[in-house]
This record gives sequence, C-alpha cells and structure tokens, in this order.
Amino acid sequence: MDIEVRAYQEGDLPEMIRIWNEVVEDGTAFPQEELLNVRTGKEFFASQTYNAVAVNMDTGQVCGLYILHPNNVGRCGHICNASYAVRSECRGLHIGEKLVSDCLIQGKRHGFRVLQFNAVVASNIHARHLYERLGFVQLGTIPAGFRMKDGHYEDICPYFKEL
Repeated sequence: MDIEVRAYQEGDLPEMIRIWNEVVEDGTAFPQEELLNVRTGKEFFASQTYNAVAVNMDTGQVCGLYILHPNNVGRCGHICNASYAVRSECRGLHIGEKLVSDCLIQGKRHGFRVLQFNAVVASNIHARHLYERLGFVQLGTIPAGFRMKDGHYEDICPYFKEL
C-alpha cells in the first residue's frame, strides 16, 4: 500500500468527517461527543492551523487524517496540539506513524516549538507506544481524566516533544 500524506483538499471533507466521526463514536480517544456534519465539519477543519490526510495512492481512499492547531495562546502560543484519526479498516498499517511524522514537520514549518498531547488515554497503548518510539516524553498521569463512552473514567497521559 502506497500511502501519501498531504494537505487536505475540500473534496476530502466527506471522508475526513466520516473518519473523525468514527473515532468520536468509538468514545475511547477523542474528548468530543458531538458528531460532525457537512457544515460543522467544514467549519471545524477550516479552523485548524493545518490539516492533512493520508491517502492510499493505489485506490485514492483517504485512510486517515490529522489536525494541527495551537495548544494555547499568547506566551504559550508556540506550543501546538494535534489529533489523529485512522479509518478503522486501515488501522495497524503504520498510517498513524506517517501522520505523526508529517505533523512534526508541519508543526515546525508553522512556527511551533513544541507538540503537546493533553489527553492520551492510558489504555490507548498503540498510540502511546508510537509516541514514545518517536521521542515524545510522558509528562505524568492525570487520574480519571477521561470519561469513556460507557461512563467509566480512565487515566490520561500528557506527552510532549520539542520540534
């Protein structure tokens, strides 16, 4: 499978919304609870500093995406944050690694100095292993920081990496 990560185009929005909503519906990784529709999805993605998609060049299928945006403002505006979503049938194919690696490049290109993840769910071991393999450092643990879809709470682990 030949995967290319590139800036999103308006024609990618329907698949980006579908993939994003799939992760939101899973209720185990993103803090959002509201699903995106065409209008809110277009507004949401347009509000980010940068969006990218991972495309299977053999089929043209969007397999994943990421959003990149400031983590804070003003004196902390040099720290960015990102979220990644991979289509369920494409998970395990190292698409997340391609997305995170591209995000590190784009974060620096957009003038950020640090990429920080505020709320990586402790049980999301695949993401945590990926981040650690790419040099992210865990800052600690926030007990019961994430409410799972079924209502129980799990710890979250903030991570960061200098760009």
